[in-house]
Amino acid sequence: MKKNLQARKIVGKKLQELADVMKLLGDLNRLKIAILCLEGSVCVSDIAKQTELSQSLVSHHLRLLRTARLVKSERKGRNVHYVINDDHIRCVLVDMIDHVLEK
Repeated sequence: MKKNLQARKIVGKKLQELADVMKLLGDLNRLKIAILCLEGSVCVSDIAKQTELSQSLVSHHLRLLRTARLVKSERKGRNVHYVINDDHIRCVLVDMIDHVLEK
């Protein structure tokens, strides 16, 4: 019940921010990248291989996802790895996946 009350309070700039985040995840390639980041820490070259996208396009999508605070980067040696930013984003993605897979 508390979540429903909080949802009613989102207006103005925050409502637009929510719409912008939903639009970001509405892009198939960005959604694929977010799901890969959901599975664990992954670098640009691995994302490019798994999505069959160029590294520059993957980097572009990651920049947008990072700007929206959906993913975060962490340096591991010479590589930068990406993961889902926090449990809120993780839960939303998992719940959406479960919803779609539910029959």
